[in-house]
Amino acid sequence: MDVPTWAWLLTLAVAAAVLTFDVIMVARRPHVPTTKEVSITLGIYVAAAVIFGIVLWLTEGGDRGTEFFAGWLTEYSLSVDNLFIFIIIMAKFSVPQRFQQTALLWGIIIAIVLRTIFIFVGAAAINQFAWVFYIFGVFLIYTAIKLATDGDDEEEDWEPNGVIKWFQRSVPSTTEWSSKLFTKENGKRLATPIFIVVLALGMTDLLFALDSIPAIYGLTKEPYIVLTANLFALMGLRQLYFLIGGLLKKLVYMSLGLSVLLAFIGVKLILHALHENTLPFLNGGEPVAVPEISTLFSLGAIVVILGVTTIASLWKSNKDAKAGSISGS
Repeated sequence: MDVPTWAWLLTLAVAAAVLTFDVIMVARRPHVPTTKEVSITLGIYVAAAVIFGIVLWLTEGGDRGTEFFAGWLTEYSLSVDNLFIFIIIMAKFSVPQRFQQTALLWGIIIAIVLRTIFIFVGAAAINQFAWVFYIFGVFLIYTAIKLATDGDDEEEDWEPNGVIKWFQRSVPSTTEWSSKLFTKENGKRLATPIFIVVLALGMTDLLFALDSIPAIYGLTKEPYIVLTANLFALMGLRQLYFLIGGLLKKLVYMSLGLSVLLAFIGVKLILHALHENTLPFLNGGEPVAVPEISTLFSLGAIVVILGVTTIASLWKSNKDAKAGSISGS
């Protein structure tokens, strides 16, 4: 894709404007959003993503449109998994519900900044070194195995890392909750508890970016599609947190489903790397005759994997709930 500079700048400007509006509105009135409020906002974000994908399809062709939808769904599914950790972080720090929006919003802003950096670094590496796809593929398969074997245990065992603990010990702070990251007491500038929470969310986002960026580069090589898919996936994350917070506990097979998804994309990346092979010690530096997985097939596989994961999770949760009610009675 030959994306003009103005399109990049306009995309980032619109994202910045939306986030700025969110920051102002949330800071002005910290509250627990209603289901109607988050449903409407989330619906707008999803509709905007679908419209963007259709426009991309019509202007750049079906392949680019398919790549966007595949990338968007993948990033959205990985973002939903992130919400498990976000819920645990909020509980660990005992964040009052009315300030959770503020923490999530700042965490999303950090995620967008970090992922934008990773996207351009990844694009530069891919353009210079085709063998990077081998690294991405192996890393995703490793992540998939780790996610499948660790599962929910890793999420439940989450603890603040050394950096966060150092901040808690070393940075002057107050114990009074506020929607602001910093406040002043007796002329001294102090960090509020929400600052530490945002730091924890930001560092968690950094780890998630290590998975999500290689995953989406397995579906498209276009940095602009990678960026927009990530923006649309992250924009509605705050609303999704409040809308399906209870439902997340019922998605018992989410980690397993995502591990299958990441392994699938990892295999796709390795096959692509073999097809474009330039490593001198492998097949004499010549491309290897292997089948490639099309983006359309990938989109179908992603929909099937996520659909089966959701249906199986809800079936298992309902079955356990009925068994529990019968044994309780």
